[in-house]
Amino acid sequence: MTAIGRLIANAAALWVASYLLAGISYIGSWPGLLGVALVFGVVNTFIAPVLKVLSLPVQVLTLGLFTFVINAFMLMLTGWLATRVGIQFTVDGFVPALLGSLIVSVVSGILSLLLTDD
Repeated sequence: MTAIGRLIANAAALWVASYLLAGISYIGSWPGLLGVALVFGVVNTFIAPVLKVLSLPVQVLTLGLFTFVINAFMLMLTGWLATRVGIQFTVDGFVPALLGSLIVSVVSGILSLLLTDD
């Protein structure tokens, strides 16, 4: 899948999370949602791997379940950064971020499977 395909899949997944959860909201159009997906992609590309390496002992102790916590923080960071650049995407706490990260993971995974070119 190309980078544009991943960006569109993440945008759709973020939209689904904001649609299904009361604690995650997005107000705007599709171009703004693509901006949120871009911020989300940058956060997951540069910050998440560093946190996963630094939290490796906790990852081992929790058998990898701490990854869900890191993903929730990445979604919260995305909401914070998106607000700072003028995009109205907000995440209102840890529990909505945790549930939202699960939804985003599932939806983007399904879309990635459907959009892969073999």
